[in-house]
Amino acid sequence: MSIPGTASASQGRVSAVRGSTLDVEFPANALPPLLAGLVLSTPSGEMLAEVNAHLNATTVRAVALDSASAIVQGARVRAMDGPIRVPVGAGILGRVFDAAGRPIDGRPVDEPTWPIHRPPPTLVRQKVAPEPFATGIKVVDLMAPLVRGGKTAMFGGAGVGKTVLVMELMRSVVRHRAGVSVFAGVGERSREGHELIVEARATGIIDRTAFVFGQMGEAPGARWRAAFSALTMAEYFRDALGEDVLLLVDNFFRYIQAGSEISSQLGRLPTRSGYQPTLASEIAAFQDRVASAGSACVTAILAMYVPADDFTDPAVAETFSHLDSTLVLSRDMAAGGLYPAVDPLQSGSSILTAANVGEHHVAVAGAVRSALARYADLREIIALLGLEELSSDDRKTVVRARRLQRFLTQPFGATASFTGLDGASIPVEATIEGCTRILDGETDDWPEASLYMIGSFADARRKKAMAA
Repeated sequence: MSIPGTASASQGRVSAVRGSTLDVEFPANALPPLLAGLVLSTPSGEMLAEVNAHLNATTVRAVALDSASAIVQGARVRAMDGPIRVPVGAGILGRVFDAAGRPIDGRPVDEPTWPIHRPPPTLVRQKVAPEPFATGIKVVDLMAPLVRGGKTAMFGGAGVGKTVLVMELMRSVVRHRAGVSVFAGVGERSREGHELIVEARATGIIDRTAFVFGQMGEAPGARWRAAFSALTMAEYFRDALGEDVLLLVDNFFRYIQAGSEISSQLGRLPTRSGYQPTLASEIAAFQDRVASAGSACVTAILAMYVPADDFTDPAVAETFSHLDSTLVLSRDMAAGGLYPAVDPLQSGSSILTAANVGEHHVAVAGAVRSALARYADLREIIALLGLEELSSDDRKTVVRARRLQRFLTQPFGATASFTGLDGASIPVEATIEGCTRILDGETDDWPEASLYMIGSFADARRKKAMAA
């Protein structure tokens, strides 16, 4: 299989191999530039690497994107005429690629290619006024609205519904916005990737989605560059085709980990926290390219692992500095069956201001947050003494907070085959109306079950009537 962009700029030979890095010697005055791709000839076929350091006038140090076990000293190397290139265009939809843009679904690809390293959109091209990105998910659109052309991090461990939420966001973009999604599996287990593709086929969104995987068992170079390959594919839809794109990266922390592995193998001394000294610039190199450009945009959602639940960890803190919205998935909510398990008290958005979403939206979101926060403060007292020991105002707050919690649950199309419930996509106006009615006391004497796993407030009224 031919590798895109392999026009020979210069020829060299491998002089040393250290883990996933290798030193390559070139003739004088023929040194390839930083980030240039290299094609290595090995007994098992051609392999890819990327130049990451110049050691002297004739030697570069490169990072392999394939397993370095087959690379030997003296292996022939030819430099590409630029960075590694990946296929782009409408023909990549429904396809599965590795980190270098090579198809791994058994079918050939015949599409134009773009380099994975590209400059971000200029400030003149970027849209200044923030705009909400409607998802149809009640708790997200009300409490932590996404920003069109912005960055959102989704924090959550295993088993809290992260993959289901990713699937529903992809489904929402395809079904309700006629958009395109690109998924980057960074450090994904093979089982997780397979399940995701199976679900995408079952829900009918695969024809508007492209997948890029740098799997857990692959070289750190593959995990390091998978996100950039997916981002480049997304940028083509934005810049060349004028389409909005949803870019999902799972897991962004593994991108940072791969960079730390490579930094050590390149001989860089780590910082006091143990991370690579280039941590900030590596995160910025990716984040700065996620933006609007003219009438189209790339909107990114990054699944992010938090080491030891420490949000002051340098990798997490540095990522936070680039975010527009944060979604924190709660294990307690998942254990209580409150799906999606997005914690309204810990999640937030920079766009949740009167200037961006309107005063009424901000007021209702604030009232919902206050009610849920007061309920959280009272839960220990309720567990010890019972609800009857609270004041009348606190009892009223608890009754309404519990109904708000259940109203903010929602059936997803991605789980319809398991729950037997049709997926619901709710406009934010309907969510605001329902929360307002609950806060005003209209549902104080309703059964809590009538508000659980429904769409709009009208659905809750019908469920209550059927139960009666």
